[in-house]
Amino acid sequence: MKLTIGFSPCPNDTFIFDALIHHKVDTEGLDFEVFYDDVETLNQKAFRGELDITKLSYHAFAYAADNYILLDSGSALGFGVGPLLICLGNAEELQTKLSKVNSPVKIGIPGKYTTANFLLSLAFPDANNKQELVFSDIENAVLDGRIDVGLIIHENRFTYQDKGLHKILDLGDYWEKRTGCAIPLGGIVANRNLPLDVQQKINRVIRRSIEFAFANPKSGLEYIRSHAQEMSEEVMYKHIDLYVNDFSIDLGIEGKKAVKLLFDTALEKGIIPQISENLFLNP
Repeated sequence: MKLTIGFSPCPNDTFIFDALIHHKVDTEGLDFEVFYDDVETLNQKAFRGELDITKLSYHAFAYAADNYILLDSGSALGFGVGPLLICLGNAEELQTKLSKVNSPVKIGIPGKYTTANFLLSLAFPDANNKQELVFSDIENAVLDGRIDVGLIIHENRFTYQDKGLHKILDLGDYWEKRTGCAIPLGGIVANRNLPLDVQQKINRVIRRSIEFAFANPKSGLEYIRSHAQEMSEEVMYKHIDLYVNDFSIDLGIEGKKAVKLLFDTALEKGIIPQISENLFLNP
């Protein structure tokens, strides 16, 4: 059985899916056609229900829950992994400006439906002067003055300081202090049109792929490097260590609690619509 699957070319995703894609583990008869896209493109595809399996932002999942169900395996949750708000100028001064009603500060975001933008909306509800950019372009947009502030995700948290940029706020830290929970960034979902036994099989195979990757961390090195945009091996594995953890193997009770809290908070703030479907494959 061949299934379409979408995930980003970032090291955390290629690390997770290497063994599955290249049949280094038992895929229980499943084969995969891969689509590599940035997270906001994957979010948009999920809204249209295009893929059988996809990575998406947890924020976006609220708008795609009619089409998809969340798997236990493959998620990016954690502590100290959140998006960063950065600038070239005076960080304290810009943070004050961001807090003002109808703030004029121009913010580059990696997509309207990213969890990063959701967290930004929580921390600075009046900061609405936003421009959507591909996540990898945000640092340069700050440096050349196209935007005042950048909301960065993925490997950019390891590179912004080398470019002379400054941190205004760690939005993951903001969430953790507010809730005591891990921050849910992205999840892996399966199309609800697939039979339940296939959804369960996908979940098992992804878990197997992650466990293989942890047991053989250098097995997928060439595959990971081929998609890593000139990233050094050190940065690649820092990225993997940050975003792939025990929550990736299985959300568990704590992971599901964090996801539910994220959705409850977003619903209370009017950021997402009411969801009628059950979110989890295994509630």
